[in-house]
Amino acid sequence: MSARLHACVDGPSGAPALVLGSSLGTSGAMWLPQLPALTRRYRVIRYDHLGHGDSDVPAGPYTIAELGRAVLGLLDDLDLPRVSYAGLSLGGMVGMWLAANAPERIDRLVLLCTSAWLGPAAGWRDRAAATRTGGMETVADAVLGRWFTPDFAVRRPELVAAYRSMLTATPPEGYAGCCEAIAAMDLRDDLARIAAPTLVLAGADDPAVPVEHARLLADRIPGAGLGIIDGAAHLASVEQPDRVGRLILAHLAAAAPDPAGADSVTAAAAGPGDGAADAGRGRRGGREERGGRKERGGREERVDG
Repeated sequence: MSARLHACVDGPSGAPALVLGSSLGTSGAMWLPQLPALTRRYRVIRYDHLGHGDSDVPAGPYTIAELGRAVLGLLDDLDLPRVSYAGLSLGGMVGMWLAANAPERIDRLVLLCTSAWLGPAAGWRDRAAATRTGGMETVADAVLGRWFTPDFAVRRPELVAAYRSMLTATPPEGYAGCCEAIAAMDLRDDLARIAAPTLVLAGADDPAVPVEHARLLADRIPGAGLGIIDGAAHLASVEQPDRVGRLILAHLAAAAPDPAGADSVTAAAAGPGDGAADAGRGRRGGREERGGRKERGGREERVDG
C-alpha cells in the first residue's frame, strides 16, 4: 500500500524531532494541548493515520505494519532519519511496531493508553462492519463513553462535544480499516526487541485499555518505566494535558538538551480548553512529581492529582 500521510510540523527547525501519533478516531489535532510546551524543545510532527484527518483513505483492511510503513515514508519525505515518538492508543501501537522493526529510526519512545494485543478480534471486525454500514454515528456515543471519565464529561461538555465532532468527521472506511488493523494485531513477541528507552503511561480509569495492558508492556520492553495517571480515561492526554506533557518532556529530556538552555521541564502545557475549538475542525491545520509512589528502575510511578 502506498499512501500519503498528512502532518503538521511545528517548533524550531534545528531542534530534535518528536513525532506524535494519535488515537483511533482522532487527528493530529488531539495533541494541541501539549504543543506549546513540546515545541519549546522539539520540532513536533503531528500526523494523521491512514484513513484519518487529511491523510489518504485507501480501501481497508489495513495492518499495523502498513500504518507503520506509512510513517516511515513520512519521515523519509521530511528527511528525518531518527526521531523520538509518542503515541496514544493506535498511535502507540504504531510506535511499538516502528521501534521493533525500524529501531534505527526511533530514539526514545512514549506509549500512552495502548496495548500490544487488544482482543477479541471479532469485536473490532464487528465495529468495522457497523461503521461501513451506518457511518461514524453508529459508534460515536459508545466510543465517547470510553474516552473520558464521567466527571470530566460533566465538567467539560464543550470539549467532549468537540472530540465527538472530530470522531464523526473521520472517514468511515479509514476508521473501519484501522479497526481491522487492531483486530489482526499481535505485537507481544515484538516487545523484547524494542531498544529505545521507553515510558509507558496508562489512564487509571481507562475502560478501553485497562492498566494491565500497560503493565505487560512495561514488563516485556527492556528497561521500560510505567506511569499510571489518576483521573484519566482513554484520552489521558486530553483529560490531563499538563501532566502528560510534563511526563513526556521528562522522559525525552534525558536524551536532548533544551535549545534555549533551560534545564527545567515544568513549563506548563496548554490547558484542556486550548485548542478545543480546533478539535473538530483541526484537520489542517526540573521535573515535577506529585503524590503516590515512585519507583525508578523497577519502575512503576503513580501520578496522582
